[in-house]
Amino acid sequence: MARVELVMPKMGESIMEATILKWRKKPGERVELDEPVLDIATDKVDSEVPSPVEGILVEILFPENEVVAINKTIAVIETEAANAQPAASPALSHAAPAASNGTHSSTPEAATQVPYLPTAVAGAKSSDSRFYSPLVRTIAKEEGISQPELDALAGSGMEGRVTKKDILSYVSQRKSGATTTAPTPPPAAPASPAAPAPAALPSVSGNVEIIEMDRMRKLIADHMVMSKHTSPHVTSFVEADVTNLVNWRSRVKDGFKKKYNENITFTPIFVEAIARAIRDFPLINSSIDGTRILVKKDVNIGMAAALPSGNLIVPVIKNADLLNLAGLTKQVNELANRARQNQLKPEEIQGGTFTLTNVGTFGNVMGTPIINQPQVAIMAVGAIRKKPAVLETEYGDVIAIRQMMFLSLSYDHRVVDGMLGGSFLRRVADYLEQFDPNRDF
Repeated sequence: MARVELVMPKMGESIMEATILKWRKKPGERVELDEPVLDIATDKVDSEVPSPVEGILVEILFPENEVVAINKTIAVIETEAANAQPAASPALSHAAPAASNGTHSSTPEAATQVPYLPTAVAGAKSSDSRFYSPLVRTIAKEEGISQPELDALAGSGMEGRVTKKDILSYVSQRKSGATTTAPTPPPAAPASPAAPAPAALPSVSGNVEIIEMDRMRKLIADHMVMSKHTSPHVTSFVEADVTNLVNWRSRVKDGFKKKYNENITFTPIFVEAIARAIRDFPLINSSIDGTRILVKKDVNIGMAAALPSGNLIVPVIKNADLLNLAGLTKQVNELANRARQNQLKPEEIQGGTFTLTNVGTFGNVMGTPIINQPQVAIMAVGAIRKKPAVLETEYGDVIAIRQMMFLSLSYDHRVVDGMLGGSFLRRVADYLEQFDPNRDF
């Protein structure tokens, strides 16, 4: 008999932990190869974790609703094969299994594991066995926070765990000289009878409704704060005349639907223009690793999609620059539909190199979006509205009713200067304005 450890899989390059939503199997039950054992959730997507082997689930190491670091052992499966090796499965193909966390009982049989990441990557504990996620460790190292400082930091996570939000808040206070955490001071002298009582925590009263953030909203909030802390944001705007584009879509949408069985929206046209402009300005399609700029050769464009809950998710159109308009339309429609039904696969929200968000969907004319880390730029497209505009003709300037829209680009000023950001944004607008009204589909 051999014992195989089931680990928390890595769900994306910026995701360091996941929440166990539901165990589908109980200890003592048999599991088949690739059969779902549990459901997990991150700020990006909910997913099933399949079994890497066939055998009996003998031990569950974490309960439901527990937040667990990636690569950490979450269960043990006993298999009849003497030298069982975990089989690669779709949900685990990108995960690096971790070493035993030492929380399950020892047995004569050694648990089977594939090579794992060092402790510093998979998470670490201080001398008092307090767990710190890899992201918290990285931020602490970059900001020069000592181990005693980190140990003294109050955590808001489960069992006092220090979260991303906790350490970023501490870093901000530390830089301003108003830190609230410090090494334990010596015992204070007894308070005098006249000493004031400690201030009470603020209470909520009156005509107020209290709504607790759900899991996804908490994680999105942390991700947004981290992005603003990481990247110096700059936003540029242009206004584009998209009359030709609007007229073309109105003319061909019925024929397009009949030919491809797909409804063509403006989104694939925006994606096409962005992909073309990225080829012209490849530095926009990059990320930062320390002092190195990583220019991505694949053009993978994420599109922010609203969920029924009000939260957002960003499925990714891979190699968007290699797809024609029909292919882009099919990808956009499929990903948007699966996003609304919470059926996206982990690989469909990974690997994005640039993001598009459509604030015009909500009737907004423009927006200043927050960069989707680790990318360096994100574009927002506003509502298309009829407006009077000045046109230059051979007979002089005239005022005409045109279809106008605003485009805005938020970019990381560490990599993208105003010239590059403004030129890229203007190029996208040029491609939209120069859309051929006689184009075939």
